[in-house]
Amino acid sequence: MKKIFLTLAVVASVLTACKGEKKEKVETTEEVKVEKVADLNNVDTANSVITWKGTKPTGAHNGVIMLKEGSLVVENGTLKGGEFVVDMASIKNLDIPAEKEGNAKLVGHLTSADFFDVAKYPVSKFVITSVEEKEDKLHVTGNLTIKDVTKSITIPAMLMTEGGTTTFKSETFNVDRADFNVKYGSKSFFDDLKDKFIDDMMELSFTVKTK
Repeated sequence: MKKIFLTLAVVASVLTACKGEKKEKVETTEEVKVEKVADLNNVDTANSVITWKGTKPTGAHNGVIMLKEGSLVVENGTLKGGEFVVDMASIKNLDIPAEKEGNAKLVGHLTSADFFDVAKYPVSKFVITSVEEKEDKLHVTGNLTIKDVTKSITIPAMLMTEGGTTTFKSETFNVDRADFNVKYGSKSFFDDLKDKFIDDMMELSFTVKTK
């Protein structure tokens, strides 16, 4: 009997901890005016990727999105700027087998007007506006555009060069989709969703490689 009570206590404490866990989001501010980024077109789009994850009370989904084109400006090993154009039509789900009906259904919903409205907004974009190095980590500020909204965000990242290839890799960061007018299932826009809501926080990360 004591063992049963102990097990229940452990489960309860874990559930309480999970329920209390809150995702910290990157702060969004007004977009920063910046000169046009040099059009180097030096990003290897086949080997660059954005990972994403979305959550809801009943579970989570994750996947990837590819880049359409991009430029990474590096001088003497220092990151000076960059622009990544994201091909929103390339969004993929990875947690449901590709042959399952649910995979195509989810991707179709994400690309529809309910979420990212890819027919109207075929690309998203991240344009680096400034870079600061603190405590051996890059703090990269840039204008993130999703749909018709552009906001400035700052994300932690690293830059490394090996074998002639430079890789820009961000840590995972959380963006509030409500800031970018992505409304479906959001408690920021709708009342009485009960447990049918989808979390506003989207987990994202960049891995961008040069050619």
